[in-house]
Amino acid sequence: MEYSELLLGARKNGHCLQQLQASRAPQNVEDAYAVQDRVANALISSLGSIQGWKVGAPTPDSEPFCAPLHQKTIFSGNTKLPAGLCRFYGIEAEIVYIFGASLPLRSTPWTEQDIRKSIISAHAAIEIFDTRFCKPGSQSGLTHLADQGNHGALIYGAPLTDWQRLVPVDEPVRLILNGKTVIDHVGGNSAGDPMRLLVWLANHAAKRGFPIQAGTVVTTGSMTGTEFVSAGTVAEVQIGPLAQVSVTLP
Repeated sequence: MEYSELLLGARKNGHCLQQLQASRAPQNVEDAYAVQDRVANALISSLGSIQGWKVGAPTPDSEPFCAPLHQKTIFSGNTKLPAGLCRFYGIEAEIVYIFGASLPLRSTPWTEQDIRKSIISAHAAIEIFDTRFCKPGSQSGLTHLADQGNHGALIYGAPLTDWQRLVPVDEPVRLILNGKTVIDHVGGNSAGDPMRLLVWLANHAAKRGFPIQAGTVVTTGSMTGTEFVSAGTVAEVQIGPLAQVSVTLP
């Protein structure tokens, strides 16, 4: 059975995967994205169309990584997460950008200027880290990348339309769990400024066949690492001038 079929089976049946056999694991990033694509297309019937992306990078200079996100895992405004959507609840504070124009595949690459003209708003967001494996971080990086980059759900707050005044590397970031501040610092995204990620993603997504369209939601990597919490937790994120956002976990 192919890795993509194992991932789909775990989602459908609610069981978790143990160790993936080496012969089934992706050997390179192209393999990982091929698995992502097969799973993403198969999930459209149950989770809706591709309406977002996650993108990140371990350093400001390294190759970004990404995963497409489905409609039914993306939530706007303070949210009580539906029961059964996630196995794990790893809380990450992120910045979301929403696009107002489509960026299809074309002969010349999309530029930073193109991206800046296409973005209509920025938002504070919470991504829920999840995995189809029994233990987070138990597999190779490529194996987890193929598993939708550990995506569970994305919740984003009200828009900041004059988003150009946002300076992500300099903004204060607070993560509050059940009313207690657990992280309070400045910046924190390992990728540095996310604009480089957005330019890369626009070109990558178009080549993948899931191009950014008007309304596409893109989240740009954790500013707080990952804080694993239990069911019933209320998590809130505050980032600079962005409106706060919260999620209640079932």
